[in-house]
Amino acid sequence: QLQLVESGGGLVQPGGSLRLSCAASGFTLDYYVIGWFRQAPGKEREGVSCISSSGGSTKYADSVKGRFTISRDNAKNTVYLQMNSLKPEDTAAYYCAASTSSWYTTLSGYEYRYWGQGTQVTVSS
Repeated sequence: QLQLVESGGGLVQPGGSLRLSCAASGFTLDYYVIGWFRQAPGKEREGVSCISSSGGSTKYADSVKGRFTISRDNAKNTVYLQMNSLKPEDTAAYYCAASTSSWYTTLSGYEYRYWGQGTQVTVSS
């Protein structure tokens, strides 16, 4: 069974930090572009960041540039999203997903086949 599992979400105050993890089982993660997406109530799904199989290419949504960093440790079969300087508008359910490609980095969720169950991030004072 191919599975992605997110972890690391929680409640944090504005200006705080969280690190999300996306762990793969049932397949080798280093063959895939991995993306992070989020969806808040009443809003459309937003592509947050993605990373190529080698880690050599990354993309970020304008809303998170300079605050979020995506990385991967293929030896651990895990992709991370470090989130700093968090804002209330970052509150959402965050999902990781694996593309069918090893090289095509895109923030369009339609290009991703395998999805995790999501982890909730809430930024509030």
